[in-house]
Amino acid sequence: MKNFKIISGLALVLIFGFTNAQKIGVVDTDAILQKMPQYKEAEARLDAQINTWQTELQNLQSEYDRKKSAFENEKVLLIGTQLAMREKEVLDLEKNIKTTMSLRFGNNGEIKKLRTNLVVPFEDQIHNAVTAVAEKNAVATMLDKNRNNVLYLQKPFDYTDRVLQYILKGTFETDTDKKQTPAKGKK
Repeated sequence: MKNFKIISGLALVLIFGFTNAQKIGVVDTDAILQKMPQYKEAEARLDAQINTWQTELQNLQSEYDRKKSAFENEKVLLIGTQLAMREKEVLDLEKNIKTTMSLRFGNNGEIKKLRTNLVVPFEDQIHNAVTAVAEKNAVATMLDKNRNNVLYLQKPFDYTDRVLQYILKGTFETDTDKKQTPAKGKK
């Protein structure tokens, strides 16, 4: 009788465990972003702006190098206010370079702000699509393949294509739709 109670209790726990099993899905957000034409355009605009700022910075650096070299060469010939004025000019140019680097490429620089402004709308769009796909497919948990170190994934649990389809077309196929699709030619 004691064994019967243990076995029936274990059976109830297992049955309860299987009925409450949660479905987990995985999405590759980087793959989705790379397949979105608007994201590629935004990324190209960002890269173009970065290249423009890098060219501007290189021009400032070459002007600084030229003026500093000229100052070092002419330093012995300059006296008094001329020397102080040229030295100040070189130091101001050096400060300008450092300020420009900090403002454009620093931790809170323009590049970071621009990247945030360009990427956040796409991340929100992906989040909304993931939520919709998860709700339609009764998925309890969605993981991002790139951020959670997923080591193994069976294809039925990869929802990347469904989320991408939802974003690009506004429609998607649920797991139940796939199961309910009748075979053609059978009556």
